[in-house]
Amino acid sequence: MNKFFKTGAVALTAASISSAAIAEDITLRIGSGHPPGVVYAGLMIDYFQKELKERVEARTDHTVNFVEGYSGSIVKVTEVLEGVQDGILDIGGFCYCFEPSNLPLHAFQVMMPFGTMDPEKSLKIAQEVYEEVPYLSDIFEEKFNQVLLSRIADGGYNLGTSFAWDDLSDLQGQKIAGAGLNLNWLKLAGVSEVQSSLATAYTEMKTNVYEGWIMFPSAWVNLKLYEPGPFYTLIGFGSMTWHGLTINQDTYNELPDDFKEILHEVAADYEQQTGIVNAVEYDRLVDDLRGKITVTEIDPSVRKEWAESLAEWPQSLVDDLEAQGLPAKQVLNLVLERAEANGYEWPVRYEIK
Repeated sequence: MNKFFKTGAVALTAASISSAAIAEDITLRIGSGHPPGVVYAGLMIDYFQKELKERVEARTDHTVNFVEGYSGSIVKVTEVLEGVQDGILDIGGFCYCFEPSNLPLHAFQVMMPFGTMDPEKSLKIAQEVYEEVPYLSDIFEEKFNQVLLSRIADGGYNLGTSFAWDDLSDLQGQKIAGAGLNLNWLKLAGVSEVQSSLATAYTEMKTNVYEGWIMFPSAWVNLKLYEPGPFYTLIGFGSMTWHGLTINQDTYNELPDDFKEILHEVAADYEQQTGIVNAVEYDRLVDDLRGKITVTEIDPSVRKEWAESLAEWPQSLVDDLEAQGLPAKQVLNLVLERAEANGYEWPVRYEIK
């Protein structure tokens, strides 16, 4: 179904009275399985949608409207890639963590925990890796009928819990939630790993489905996870760029060229905003948590021990992904090199062969 309704000729040029620029009312279905309290989803509304509408209507004769579907109201967190592919959403934002089969390599930063906690630096590293490995962008169009508009950075990951703990042994037997690969970060601690999503986190923490979450501070504050989880430990697992914003290929092909130009411009700016906002907000949100709950910081020696315990994990992932024909060795070595080129020193320098 054509989503754009032509409203008529705008102006006839003296040189060509038979042709006219056509103004269109463009309505796009946009959303995410996550609620707006998650930074990237909130920025989709407050920045991406706002800027796209304002810039298009200021610089073209088109009008822009959105049908919003956040908090899983159109598709759940696990359904966004397929939803955009099938045209249920025109534009969707989602975490690659929910697509371990379809996008197994796209969570590459998660495969190297204890990386930079700076979201802007994380985003820059990811951008440089994507530039070197076209597969990471091309697969969306080649396999999933969509165009990747933006890479999305998260704030730095730590651990929030409903119980106090001082030593890694205190985590043994506790149920801790995560999304996808990041649950593997907890193997040293001997916890019971629970796959979940932020859409259900508050209720599941409240009802003791699990006692903790691997999570960045923005979610702990904005989704009020501090209520069922009054203990937040600064571990420094790293800031991960492992979300994406995509647009359905058929929708994209129907868009006017002048709209597409602005779309890509806004998407690039939105991408940068995910790094900037998460970086600016991190310290403020941690301070906010200090005023509400108990916030502690893990001893650096324990963090290093934790990182050392996972030193061989990235290589095992590379072996598996390479067997699937994916350029995992190239990607993970690029992550190591690009992080160091951007000034980051790894607590453990992973070896990828």
